[in-house]
Amino acid sequence: MRILLARIWQWPTGRLGLMCVALILLVALLAPVIAPYGPNAIDVKNRLQGPSFTHWLGTDHLGRDLLSRVMDGTRVAVLVSIAVIAIAATIGLLLGMIAALAPRRIERIVLVIFDIISAFPSTILALALIALFGTGVANLVLLVSLAFVPQFGRIARAQTLAIRNAPFIEAERVLGASHGRIVLSHVLPNILGPVFVLASMNIPVVITIEAGLSFLGIGVPPPLASWGSMLRDGYTYLNQSVWPTIGAAGALTLATLGSTLFGEALRDATDPKLQGVS
Repeated sequence: MRILLARIWQWPTGRLGLMCVALILLVALLAPVIAPYGPNAIDVKNRLQGPSFTHWLGTDHLGRDLLSRVMDGTRVAVLVSIAVIAIAATIGLLLGMIAALAPRRIERIVLVIFDIISAFPSTILALALIALFGTGVANLVLLVSLAFVPQFGRIARAQTLAIRNAPFIEAERVLGASHGRIVLSHVLPNILGPVFVLASMNIPVVITIEAGLSFLGIGVPPPLASWGSMLRDGYTYLNQSVWPTIGAAGALTLATLGSTLFGEALRDATDPKLQGVS
């Protein structure tokens, strides 16, 4: 891990991405402690105020402190994105390894499922599924996860196919290792690297999908703070105050840009060709 972080740190974009990701994670972790007010504390008398010493980012149309809501929205964005990626990666890994190691008929069925899901853009598919099955944080996480399963499944299948006949795997079979031991001890550890890189690249995508669905009113339900719902409220009252929009848009930009830069640096750091390894 120390070597990997050092490789990421050697690129300016990697340093920027790493610092942004660290800041986002720190805010998400400490939001309940460092937020100056409760995210849903209403003060109608001070609604749509600009930045001040009392409210550093101003207030929204209900007088709620925007800095506190941006921090709470950071927690929501991080938790939703990590949950979505974890579920999608787990299911994708399982299906991808099954497709690579199972008989041809099962492989075809799995690939057809991947093709059907991949035929729809991730945002459109998530929008349609949530409209069909209903809103809520649990539904949001599960249904958005479904849209990302084929990506993890395909990379897991490709990596498994590449190493299933490797000499060290054949040696394990000759020594009498069981199929389960080979998969858990050799196949799985060797395919986790590319899957982890893909996960880091998909986190900003999930954050933007969650924000977009919340902007449309079918994502994270109120009173939970979400950058998307904050943008929607800010757009509604844009002629009275621009600060609700600026706060949420700034946080969303920082999170997606930082995650993207970190993911790209992580991809380069794990590429042997860029490390002088043939």
